[in-house]
Amino acid sequence: MEEAIKFMKQAIKQAQKAYALEEVPIGCVIVKDGKVIARGYNRRNTDKLTLAHAEIIAIRKASKKLGDWRLEGCTMYVTLEPCQMCAGAIVQARMDEVVIGCMNAKAGSAGSVINLLDMQQFNHQVKITKGVMEEECSSMLSNFFKELRERKKLDKS
Repeated sequence: MEEAIKFMKQAIKQAQKAYALEEVPIGCVIVKDGKVIARGYNRRNTDKLTLAHAEIIAIRKASKKLGDWRLEGCTMYVTLEPCQMCAGAIVQARMDEVVIGCMNAKAGSAGSVINLLDMQQFNHQVKITKGVMEEECSSMLSNFFKELRERKKLDKS
């Protein structure tokens, strides 16, 4: 669990970068052999790109670093449960494990709405660990959305 906390802290640092850009604060790191090989944070609004989720950005960087689309032997640490797009990419990348900070009741695809990471119908399943630094990950998102609502109220007045 110590290792999971160590790497989730790094994913939270990535999420804070998104927060500073007024993006939904989601961060991600990919680890292989005990070392971070890629980082990513949400940049959808900044990049004006649907695909600019933390996980997709990190997967692209990890694939470039390893010189392969297969990320076997890798573990992803992500502050929020992946959506369906990211969960699909994680399965396609053959990731070994995903460690999740907090769950996403509205769009989570690692067990909340659907579990795309562990469907026996697919040719690859991904181990899931949930709730690592859950309070920190959850409160960051709650604070972000609270501030966003307050800003919108001010803009209307």
